Amino acid sequence: MPPGSRADTLAPIPRQHTTPGWAHPDPVDELATRLGDFVAAAVHPDEIAALLESDGLSDDQIRERYGVKNSFALAEELYERVERRYPEPDGPVHDPWRTGLLGCLLRGVVFALPGLGYVLGAPLLTGPRDDFGLPAGTLPLLVGALAGWTWNQGLAHRAYSWLGLGDREAARRSLLLGAATGALLGALVALTVGGNTLTTVAFAAGQSVYLGAATALLVMGRERALLAALLPMAAGGVLALAHPLPNATRLTLLLVSLAAVALLGLRAVAPPKGRGELRDQPQRTRSRQPTTGPRLSASFPYALFGLATGVLVLHTALGDAPVAVALTLSMGPAERLLYRFRSAGLTGLRSSSTPRAFRWTTVRTVAECLTAYLIALLALGLATSALWPHAPAIAGIRLAGLLLLGVVLWTGLLLQSFGAVLGAAAVCCAAALAQTVALLTHTGSPHWAGLIIHGTAALAQATFVCTLLGRATAHR
Repeated sequence: MPPGSRADTLAPIPRQHTTPGWAHPDPVDELATRLGDFVAAAVHPDEIAALLESDGLSDDQIRERYGVKNSFALAEELYERVERRYPEPDGPVHDPWRTGLLGCLLRGVVFALPGLGYVLGAPLLTGPRDDFGLPAGTLPLLVGALAGWTWNQGLAHRAYSWLGLGDREAARRSLLLGAATGALLGALVALTVGGNTLTTVAFAAGQSVYLGAATALLVMGRERALLAALLPMAAGGVLALAHPLPNATRLTLLLVSLAAVALLGLRAVAPPKGRGELRDQPQRTRSRQPTTGPRLSASFPYALFGLATGVLVLHTALGDAPVAVALTLSMGPAERLLYRFRSAGLTGLRSSSTPRAFRWTTVRTVAECLTAYLIALLALGLATSALWPHAPAIAGIRLAGLLLLGVVLWTGLLLQSFGAVLGAAAVCCAAALAQTVALLTHTGSPHWAGLIIHGTAALAQATFVCTLLGRATAHR
């Protein structure tokens, strides 16, 4: 290039010393050969770009070695040069999302059983109705439950984050301290908003202790222990629906189950007896433990999502208890279908040959899983209404509202499982706020207001799900 002429902004591609007369090999072709199997199986160039970046190739190195702008440009070049092929693995495909149906159904039952505690303890809360026309003690218990639900959702995320980093002891510590703090917070909130009787304060405190201990047991995978501890209270609640029970019997059953859950939760997260076990581990094992933990702020959106969904379900419970029970029981099938979707996503990555094909596969899988969940929710709704004393059959607006709220909850949980919790929290918070305002201002019929709000939120989240999860990179 003559002096003074404009220089090329790209760094020159290094030339290897070759025998005269022989063509110099293209470095991009060499890279395509080396990464051929991975590139051929990629559904989208972004997958290749992620691999290049994980190998430590910077944009400067890519410009110098391959003469293209950055990792995305190099990924697109590789994607174009290598023919798509999807070889079957030699052995069984590893699928981390396969899980048993029984375990998920068990969690759904465990989520619903505490509702019988309110049936068992209702006669203990005596007094006039409050300013909102609710039975005595209802408002403090509801607010305390929402506070506990919010806190423990964030706490569970933080503990799961520690478990994901492989530090089980840090997860235990966070659950131990967090559950105790949450129990105190829930009791104080209930006391602040109107717990002016000793019975109400005691009930709210017990509720807060239960939420903290149950969260610890669920995170640590002790669902069966939690179920066993709840059986005395659950049996008493069922009996109380059929025959009156003395207040002393009701109180005894509540305290037995609460004490059992609290002790089991404490045992699950208590420090191990051998405090020297960690010191006795080999140095190489200790060096693998993470030095920095997850950020506290990362758990805030999950807590917000828990608050929003809690408000939506409580609005339903105040006006239609059988529907709320059906929603709670449906969390078991919902969790099972979340695992099924994640598993189908991995299958779609292997079987789809183009981004468009993968997108349509994802949309079809979302529709199938959501339909299966709504069928399960409908069956549970019909069953609870049939078994609930003096409850009208679910039909018309009530049925439509139940199914739309089911869409909101399941798509929100799906987005949360992919880490897109901010969008789910924003939609659910907006829906919860709108429904609360409509209730306080007596705007229209509660059923019609809920139908419109749930329908809007369901449409927004379904669109978000199909847009986000239709990208192959979201499933990596």
